[in-house]
Amino acid sequence: MSSQANDSTSQRIRILARLKQGPVTTLELLQEENILRPGARICELREKGHDIRTHLQDVIDPWGRKHSRVALYYLPTGANGTKGGV
Repeated sequence: MSSQANDSTSQRIRILARLKQGPVTTLELLQEENILRPGARICELREKGHDIRTHLQDVIDPWGRKHSRVALYYLPTGANGTKGGV
């Protein structure tokens, strides 16, 4: 599967790979991983058994605009995101 593919499975794979590097916000997933609906893909990953946590926070985007209650997704300490399928 191409890293340029944008189907749901490819997006979930990219999210898991990114989460293994550390926490990531909705805005970062949109901008860096080209995932249009990160929340939907996170929900699908949780349904497959992945323990992905969420913290809501205020974020300033690259254009200096403040966004309130943006999701920051992360894996619990010691988790590697490989519990279930993608």
